[in-house]
Amino acid sequence: MKKRKICAVITARPTYSRVKTALQAIKEHPNLELQLVVAGSALLDRYGTAVNFIEKDGFNISAKVFMVLEGENKTAMAKSTGLGVMELANVFYNLQPDAVLTIADRFETIATSIAAAYQNIPLIHLQGGEVTGNIDEKVRHANTKLADIHFVTSEDAKLRVEKMGEDPEYVYNTGCPSIDIAAEVLKSPQLDFNPIQKYGGVGSAIPFSGEYLVVMQHPVTTEYSQAREDVQKTLRVIDALQIPTYWFWPNVDAGADGTSNGIRSYREIQNPKYIHFFKNMEPVDFLKLLVNSKCLIGNSSVGIRECSFLGVPVVNIGTRQNRRLRGDNVLDVVYNEEDIRQAVNSQLKNPKNNRSTIYGNGDSGKRIADILATVNLRYHKTISY
Repeated sequence: MKKRKICAVITARPTYSRVKTALQAIKEHPNLELQLVVAGSALLDRYGTAVNFIEKDGFNISAKVFMVLEGENKTAMAKSTGLGVMELANVFYNLQPDAVLTIADRFETIATSIAAAYQNIPLIHLQGGEVTGNIDEKVRHANTKLADIHFVTSEDAKLRVEKMGEDPEYVYNTGCPSIDIAAEVLKSPQLDFNPIQKYGGVGSAIPFSGEYLVVMQHPVTTEYSQAREDVQKTLRVIDALQIPTYWFWPNVDAGADGTSNGIRSYREIQNPKYIHFFKNMEPVDFLKLLVNSKCLIGNSSVGIRECSFLGVPVVNIGTRQNRRLRGDNVLDVVYNEEDIRQAVNSQLKNPKNNRSTIYGNGDSGKRIADILATVNLRYHKTISY
């Protein structure tokens, strides 16, 4: 039996952790062949060079696509997407995959979907049907309409994809592959590495012991002009708390320069004694850091998704995760310093027992690979409304 060639495209740091176990299951499946394309900010040092972790995990990379234009603004995002369509179209033409897998909702993912769909290559979309209320939601729903096969992460998302007119026979609630990693971490949750020694970073040499916080705050593409002001509000709160904090740099989105500049200027002028900054970590290490933390602060989807399974208290700031399904571990606030401070103090008193399985049970990757080995990739898509 000829193996099916499944081409997965990784475009950014968080995308890899979202799909890692599915990639591994596809790679190990006897009837599937994994073609892995790494593109966008996943190749760039300033965003943590996720490609290094991918190669370290033993994956062979079929192609690398450099497509990110400098600027971190709306125009650069649009041009990067256009460049991605052109480059990925050539990659798919050369690789001749049986299907292409695109992940979630980052702006680069629409380039993957267009390049595949316009060449009549069956498109698989992971994490469709979720809502957030910004440009990510528009991209996610556009990916859904271009896709033929859907792997969603919750019943809520499954129902939404079906209401968009997609064939229910090809909409599968597999849960999220990132929960697979979280499930493994819970089996051995001890923080068995020193984050600063292993990953370097910049900032104060905070002690490797006791209580600590984690911050991951990204710009909101529809509010990108406020990015610098927003991140400095969070910085002032965290600095005043004087609790050791591991802080991660933002994704490459419109407004990322504002967020990064806000962090740099605050660090240089205020020289916070309790904050250390990182670009990236291996997925397992990052989740171990989270599960041993007192609280995650910011607006990353990891607070909504993985932290719900891990039971980590979260202070979610602003509109970036609006309307996304969340567990009882999340406390939502606006960009107001006093509100953020009160929410953090409230979550510090919150025991880690608010665990939820709304995004899966830890077997998503294998389920995805098993379906891909048998599903009809070439069915004629019909749309009903």
